Amino acid sequence: MKAIKTLTILLVMLAGTSNVRAQGDKPTIIFVHGIWADGTSWAAQIDALQTEGYPVISVQNPITLLADDVAATKRAIARAKGKVILVGHSWGGFVITQAGNDPKVVALVYVAAFAPDAGESVPTLSANGPANDLAKYFEPQDGFIYLSRAGVGTVFAQDLSSKQQDMIYATQIPASQTVFGDKSGEPAWKTKPSWFIVSKNDNAISPDLERFMSKRIKATTTEIESSHVVMVSHPKEVLAVIEAAINAAK
Repeated sequence: MKAIKTLTILLVMLAGTSNVRAQGDKPTIIFVHGIWADGTSWAAQIDALQTEGYPVISVQNPITLLADDVAATKRAIARAKGKVILVGHSWGGFVITQAGNDPKVVALVYVAAFAPDAGESVPTLSANGPANDLAKYFEPQDGFIYLSRAGVGTVFAQDLSSKQQDMIYATQIPASQTVFGDKSGEPAWKTKPSWFIVSKNDNAISPDLERFMSKRIKATTTEIESSHVVMVSHPKEVLAVIEAAINAAK
C-alpha cells in the first residue's frame, strides 16, 4: 500500500514538472505600441495569451528617440526566459525592426505598422504610398506632438465607439518631434520570419503603403477591414495572426 502511495506521489510530481517545463518552453510575446497609443492597447491579446499560458510583456515606449524605444524593448527581451516573438503596431514597427535582431527573437508581427529598411525614416518610407490627412490633426506641445480628439475619431480609430476614442485620446503617448527624422538600421526582417496585418480602412498609414512594406519584407499577410487600431477593433483576428506566428516558431 505504501509503495502504491509513493508511486502515486512520484507520478504527480513528474506531471507537475512536465507541466512547468512545457510552460517554460512557450515563447514570450512582447508587444510594442505605436505613437498616440500605449501598452494597454493590446489588452485583449494580452488577456487571451495569458489565459493560454504564454508569458507576455507590453512595453511602454517613451517615444523620445528611436534608440530610446529600442532600448526599452531590449530590456523587455532581456527579461524573457527563452524565445521571443515581437508584435509591433504603427511606429512600433520601427522599434521591432531594430530590436528584432536580438538572437532570442524568432518572429516579427507587424500590425498596421511601419517596416523600414536601413536608412529609412518615417517621411522617406511614407513616400512609397499616397499622402493622408494625419498631420492636419497634430497638436504640438513643448517639442512633442499630440493627436487631437478629432484626429482620434477621424484618422486613428474611426471604427471604435466614442467612449473608446475618448480613452485613446486621454491615454495617448505623444511623440517627440525628433523621432520622425530618426533613421532605421539593419532590419531584422531580413533574417527573421514576419507576419503583417494590413488595415484596409487605415487613415493613419495608407493601406497601399502597408501592402508595399508587407510585400517587400516577404511577410505572411492578412488584410482586415479596420481602422489603424486594428488590435482594438478586431482583437480576435489580430490574436489569430499572433498565434500563427507562435505555431510557426515551435
